[in-house]
Amino acid sequence: MPVIRRGEPGDLAEIDSIQSASPEAPHWNAADYLRYDVLVAVRGNRVVGFIVSRALSEDEREILNLAVSPDFRRQGIARALCETIMDGFRGGVYLEVRASNHAARKLYESLGFEAVGSRQKYYNSPPEDAIVMKFRSC
Repeated sequence: MPVIRRGEPGDLAEIDSIQSASPEAPHWNAADYLRYDVLVAVRGNRVVGFIVSRALSEDEREILNLAVSPDFRRQGIARALCETIMDGFRGGVYLEVRASNHAARKLYESLGFEAVGSRQKYYNSPPEDAIVMKFRSC
């Protein structure tokens, strides 16, 4: 399993590289992530995945982006990043996911997220609807 730690400014180039290799993920200016809660998954010296989230209130959190390097997908890294965000959190966790991103939707459903709505033409390049999903802890 990878080491998961807080993201740092020195991780931004690798985060940007992972994001560029993930057309299904939102593409932000990587430096903007530092305004939020950023965790990275590290194998050896390499950042192989990241998750960005923010607290909306004491009992609500939103996952803004999650991506794993293509060479490290399907190894439990995305699951470990999500579980780290959700571990011990009491409340609702929300996210949006591209309607066509079946792999991500399947992962989120396996973690207990449920579709609760949609946002028409939420994504650009290409334009696509988002499925809004929510996880509710005990």
